[in-house]
Amino acid sequence: MPIRSGSHGGDGGAKARGPVLDWTRNDALVAIGAAVNDLIGYSLGAADDGRPLTVRALVLVVLAAPCLLARRARPVTVLCAVLALGVALNLTTAQGPHFSAAYMVALYTVTRLRSPAVTAAAATGTVPLTMISGGYGDSSVLAGLLSNSVAVALVVGTGLVVGRWQRESEARRTLLADRAVAEERRRIARELHDIVAHHITTMQLMAGGARANLAHDPDVAREALVTLEGSGRMALREMRQLLDVLRAGEEPEQSPPAPQPGTGDLERIISESRLAGTPTEFTVRGTARPLPPTVGLTVFRIVQEALTNARKHAVGARAHVRLTYGPDGVEVEVRDDGAAGARPGASRTAASRAGAARPATGSGYGLIGMRERVALQGGTLETGSHDGGGFRVAARLPAAAPGGQREDLRG
Repeated sequence: MPIRSGSHGGDGGAKARGPVLDWTRNDALVAIGAAVNDLIGYSLGAADDGRPLTVRALVLVVLAAPCLLARRARPVTVLCAVLALGVALNLTTAQGPHFSAAYMVALYTVTRLRSPAVTAAAATGTVPLTMISGGYGDSSVLAGLLSNSVAVALVVGTGLVVGRWQRESEARRTLLADRAVAEERRRIARELHDIVAHHITTMQLMAGGARANLAHDPDVAREALVTLEGSGRMALREMRQLLDVLRAGEEPEQSPPAPQPGTGDLERIISESRLAGTPTEFTVRGTARPLPPTVGLTVFRIVQEALTNARKHAVGARAHVRLTYGPDGVEVEVRDDGAAGARPGASRTAASRAGAARPATGSGYGLIGMRERVALQGGTLETGSHDGGGFRVAARLPAAAPGGQREDLRG
């Protein structure tokens, strides 16, 4: 089971790090393998040189392994600890320059997890520290310097190559996942189109036929209603299946979802806008009537986003919201008179500076979201600066009055 203990600071800066010891089974196997390899190498080297095996030397060799357990959280610290143990071993035993497995693992981890600058500094410091020893001639020192330099270069090069390979693999996996998601969305969109184009169109035709034959041919009307009922049941079943696909993997909701906002909630967000410091006027033209939920939600989101943009980009401006009900649609307009520095009477420089932060027409994620919502409802959206300064957002959404016969059929 992993051993965990929290800490802040550490390698590379003062930002918070993860647990000092948070190792896995693979980390333990790497540490054990490094310890066994170093013990065997030290024992064989001592036997070749005729040196006795001391308990102190064996302890110093083995102590590097527990340090490797913290290499992911503190790679630079672990490398320093392993190098310090290696220097202590070299100073207490007469052995030639060598490059242990613990050095390799610690330096490789630094290469993988730290910046190139830190890696270069670690590699530069590793070579001379591994050369500290006594009792050997210049030829052994030169050979050891060459071999240790080559070992450091190989470890760092391997770490860089593996890191790049993993980044490219992750990018490919992300790209393939995005393509799969996009393809699935296109498939669902095609199926939704089939449902709307076939079943719902059939339902409308059957309903019209039943209404036309209800008075003089009740049997034909009854048959049309039966067909209408079957098509509606099949359409609902297929829609539920598609929704189940879209909801797959979601966590179950702990509480019932709140109802979607609509035009009835405009007073609330306008009051919030006033409390936030933006004087906001709200006028309604025409006879107010219930709107389809999706249209009401679109109107609400447009007003909400436009007032948010006014507070963000036109500090001190006054805003005006106008909602107009027409016979076959609804229009919503949100405009502000510009930031305080951009109002009539201000200097040209102040006006230019006040409008500099305003996004370009049609740009910005908020405006893009508005445009997508309006397009989904089959409406039109206009955004941009207006005469006299300020910014204007105007949308027109089709929403026939109750009892209207207007229908837009799209195959």
